[in-house]
Amino acid sequence: MDFGIGFLSNNVMLPIIDFFYGIVPSYGLAIVALTLIVRFALYPLSAGSIRNMRKMRIVQPLMQKRMAEIKERYKDEPQKQQEEMVNVQKEFGNPLAGCFPLLVQMPVLLALFATLRGSPFAGANYSVNLQILPAEQIEQIQPQAFATAPQNIYIADGEHVKVAAILPSGNKLAVGEQTKIQYQTTEGKPFQVLLAEHPENNLIPDWKVTKGEDRVKIDAEGNVEALQPGEVTIQGTIPGLAAEKGFLFIDALGRVGATDPDGTIHWDIVAMIVSFGISLYVSQMLSGQNSSGGNPQQDTVNKITPVIFSGMFLFFPLPAGVLMYMVIGNIFQTAQTYLLSREPLPEELQKIVETQEKEAVVAEQKALPFEPKSAKKKATGGS
Repeated sequence: MDFGIGFLSNNVMLPIIDFFYGIVPSYGLAIVALTLIVRFALYPLSAGSIRNMRKMRIVQPLMQKRMAEIKERYKDEPQKQQEEMVNVQKEFGNPLAGCFPLLVQMPVLLALFATLRGSPFAGANYSVNLQILPAEQIEQIQPQAFATAPQNIYIADGEHVKVAAILPSGNKLAVGEQTKIQYQTTEGKPFQVLLAEHPENNLIPDWKVTKGEDRVKIDAEGNVEALQPGEVTIQGTIPGLAAEKGFLFIDALGRVGATDPDGTIHWDIVAMIVSFGISLYVSQMLSGQNSSGGNPQQDTVNKITPVIFSGMFLFFPLPAGVLMYMVIGNIFQTAQTYLLSREPLPEELQKIVETQEKEAVVAEQKALPFEPKSAKKKATGGS
C-alpha cells in the first residue's frame, strides 16, 4: 500500500479540494484554501527553520572567530582540534539543524505540488512503453497484460475515480500486430462508459508518440499498429476538468507556458512569474539571506537568484494553477518570516547582538581620529 506522496495526494489533498469546492464552486478558491491549509499545518516546522536561520546569522561571526582560534591553538593536535570544534557546535548549534524541518515537510509539499499538476487542474498523462519485436521472436514470449499506475481523474465536479491505461494483450508486440490502448477504472469499468454518463464534460483522451515515431502508428481511438522493431513510448492524456476554467485574472488554470507557438503572450502567467520572483527576493531579504558580510560576489549571487528561479518557469513551464499555488505559498512564507523576525530574541542571543553592536561602535570610533589628520595634511600640502 502506498503511504507516500500518492497517499497524501489521494487521501488528504483531494478530499480538501472536494470539501471547499462543495462550499464555494470554484477550483481557484479550492487551490487557495488547500495551499493555506497546508501552509498553516506546516507553520511550526517552517517557524523552526526560520528561527534557526536567524540564530545562526547572529552567532556565525562569533562562531567563526572561535573556530579560527581553535585551529590556531591546536594546529599540531588534530584530534584535540576536532573535539573542541564539536564542543563549539554544541554550544552555538549546528547550522544544518534548520534543514531537518524542511526535509520533514517536503513530502507534504511535493504531494500538494503533484495534486495541482493533475486532474482536475491539468491533464493527466499516462506513459505506455512498448517493445516491438520480429514476428519469430514474439512467439517465444508469454503475453502478459500491461497497466500503468492509476491516477485520480475528475469526471464531474466533486466526482473522481482511479483510472489506468491498459493493454490486455501486453506491451510486447510483433511487427504488423495491432492492439488498442484502453482506459478503465481500478474496478474494471471502461472509461468510455464514464464519458457517456457525463457527456457535458467532453473529457476526450488524446495520444502522441514521444519515442519511436517511425515504429508505430496510432489513431485518435488508441488503436496501435506496430511497424518496425524497437522501443516506443506513447503518451496518453486525459484532459483536466478545470484546466480551461479561469480564476480572478488567470484565464485558464491548466494553461502551461507564458507564450504560445504563434508568439501570443499570456500576461497572467507572466504576472505570476514576476510575483514569484519578487516574493522570493523579499523573503530572502527579511530572512537575512541577502546579507553576505560585504562579499560582492555573494551579493551578486543573492540578487540574481530570484531572477534565475523565476526565469526557470519560462523554460520549464508549469500549469497556471501550480504557479498560483507557488506564489501564494511564497507570500505566506514572506509574511511568516516577517512576523518571526519581529519576535524578541532569547536573552543569550540578545547579549551577543549587544556585544557585536558595541564592538562595531568601538571600531568606528577608532577609525574616526585618522580622518581629520588626513584632511589636515591635505590642507597643509595645498597651502
